[in-house]
Amino acid sequence: MSALSNKIGLVTGAGQGIGRAIAFSFAREGAKVVVADFNEAMGQQTVELIRDFGGTASFIYGDISHEDTVKTTVDFVLGTYGRLDIACNSAAVSRGSGPIHEYERSIFDETLEMCLTNTWLCMKYQVAAMLKNGGGAIVNISSNASLRGQAFNTAYAAAKGGVNILTKSAAAEYGAKGIRINAVSPGVILTPGLEQYFEEQPEKAEGLRKKSVMNRLGTPEEIADAVSFLSSDRASFITGQILSVDGGGAVR
Repeated sequence: MSALSNKIGLVTGAGQGIGRAIAFSFAREGAKVVVADFNEAMGQQTVELIRDFGGTASFIYGDISHEDTVKTTVDFVLGTYGRLDIACNSAAVSRGSGPIHEYERSIFDETLEMCLTNTWLCMKYQVAAMLKNGGGAIVNISSNASLRGQAFNTAYAAAKGGVNILTKSAAAEYGAKGIRINAVSPGVILTPGLEQYFEEQPEKAEGLRKKSVMNRLGTPEEIADAVSFLSSDRASFITGQILSVDGGGAVR
């Protein structure tokens, strides 16, 4: 039996990259998946890829930094499949970088909203749905920027640091009620965005590869496999943890 057979899952930010890989991994492991993204074309493409594989998936459009959209998204899952068993909060947008003394307050606030507040909002409604089931599992996507800090990317690093503490605090609240909550912290992952960055600045590629003690970049599928494991009953005694999937980048 597959690890997520008969589970109902939700993945935010599933239109491309890591989020898409997670949605596909959920489906490959037997879950029915709701794909949520604010890029309708890419989200629908993820659904089609899952269906072509033989999986079951549905798409819902929306910006999950807005509370009404989050509620609508979770209501859609419940209305379509009857319950919510597993969820991965992958959606995040970093709105800018630069030195603190030149950073715009509006950009800082927007980054927190799109990387931390949106995760809190998703958990608020996901937890409520899972309590009705008697349990579930949530995995938040963090970043290794949250573990060591990241110069000139302070808003994103701070937001993801908040995701880590949010994860641990929520795990403490709901562990006794059957809801496990963990986070996966990716290192440098070869996403479409990073591929574009390499095309624009190829001299940066080798330095980023060396961020890992394994001297290579990670793949979205490697993040997705970790998320599927933490979402499954194979991780039934794991909660409140931040799992770095980074090729050893956090220990270099």
